[in-house]
Amino acid sequence: MVFLLALSPILWLILSLGFFKMPGFKACPLALVLAVAVALTAYQMDGQDAASAALEGVALACWPILLVIIAAIFTYNLAVHTKSMDIIKHMLTTVSKDRRILALLIAWGFGAFMEGMAGFGTAIAIPASMLAALGFNPIKSILVCLVANSVPTTYGSIGIPASTLANLTGLDPIRLSSYISLQLLPLNLICPFLIVLIIGGSVKALKGVFMITLLSGLALAVPELIISSFVGPELAVMGASVVIMAVIILYSRFQSSEAPEYTMDIHPAHVPLKGGLLACLPFILIFIFLLMTSKLVPFIHGPLMAIKSSVSIYTGEGGVPYTFVWVNTPGILILLAAFISGKVQSSGFGEMLTVLGHTIVGLRSTIITIITVIATAKVMGYSGMTSEIAQTAVNATGSLYPAIAPLVGSIGTFITGSGTSSNVLFGNLQTDAAVAINADKIWLAAANAAGTCAGKMISPQSIAIAVGAISLKGKDNEILQAIVKVYIPYILILGGVVYFGQALIP
Repeated sequence: MVFLLALSPILWLILSLGFFKMPGFKACPLALVLAVAVALTAYQMDGQDAASAALEGVALACWPILLVIIAAIFTYNLAVHTKSMDIIKHMLTTVSKDRRILALLIAWGFGAFMEGMAGFGTAIAIPASMLAALGFNPIKSILVCLVANSVPTTYGSIGIPASTLANLTGLDPIRLSSYISLQLLPLNLICPFLIVLIIGGSVKALKGVFMITLLSGLALAVPELIISSFVGPELAVMGASVVIMAVIILYSRFQSSEAPEYTMDIHPAHVPLKGGLLACLPFILIFIFLLMTSKLVPFIHGPLMAIKSSVSIYTGEGGVPYTFVWVNTPGILILLAAFISGKVQSSGFGEMLTVLGHTIVGLRSTIITIITVIATAKVMGYSGMTSEIAQTAVNATGSLYPAIAPLVGSIGTFITGSGTSSNVLFGNLQTDAAVAINADKIWLAAANAAGTCAGKMISPQSIAIAVGAISLKGKDNEILQAIVKVYIPYILILGGVVYFGQALIP
């Protein structure tokens, strides 16, 4: 009975979001109320402790999570406002006329860039609409973008899912992100092949593009592993996406792979180098700022990290001061890059503030959802509810639990449509389970993050965004049935990697 009460906030989210189709900003506050009620009654949590636990969740949600999300979406909206995004889209279509190459470049490369930069559906909606506008089959456009958006989800919006997981669980973000990248390595290599197979309709489609498809997978897998292992999660996908696009563009320049049956009738105009660089300026500055303030540049990183404040928020046993880093946090650096590039692109300060205001208003539902879901996770964690769920799961599966750890992460993303929310809901559950079976906490926490990539593909929210982007109403079920065929192998592969891979880590 106590287990069911501990599980009740999650069950409510499954029912409300998955079956009743309630919006997150309505369902998640009720989950918080339910979690507090169970904590106060079944777990005898002190009222002040419950309130302070929720308040700590609010603090984490606002700084740095929502700050990054708002800054990232603002940068994208400003690029749309200044017409820079139109130039970037146009540049991509000049690379090749082969629909397989264009699918890899737009869905896999540019899609990964948009996920690493902004996330929150932009990496599905924008590439899908671009492919459809070029004449791709609408259903195939959506399917390849859902597949392409899967693995980058773990580092979406400047690494927020992974960094949030590290903050919530108290784990080392660099080691955590390196484990995530290791677990995703097979899928990073497989994804580009699936994209080509979907576009071409059979294995024959790989003829003539096998090498560039393989290189496209390596271009994500290798840089992502290197960046996540030395810099952290913030630039893992965004940096790797630049490598993907560079590899595809250079390969297409020197090795023609156009086959008549895959050649498209497109005639894009040339974009001058200066105009292209100016359009890409916001993203170039973000990359430079995040890299220069990382641990790779200690004489900058150290002084900026010293500008911080620590505040004791949770009043109960086990609470630690929460630290606000005021300058060297991705949200501030992204905002700085956006305003500088906007000025260079001739946008007035008042004009940019208007775009920022519209961005915040447009994200109001997301803001409520993230604040309440993180507050819920904090209350469940401090009260002992998460530990109760983890112990029950371990008792049911024993030492086989690591094999289902990615499945848990995928369920969280399927429910909420967000890798960040899944990590918030189940991150502490995974670490508690790891303690119970004497496994590596970081490895199992990474498994939750890796599992989110599979859940993202089948999330009703992701499918709805893609369908809405190209006005393909009434095809949701058809798309879900097709993408589930990819989801199942994903979960089986991840389960095997996590279970057998734990023996190989230090």
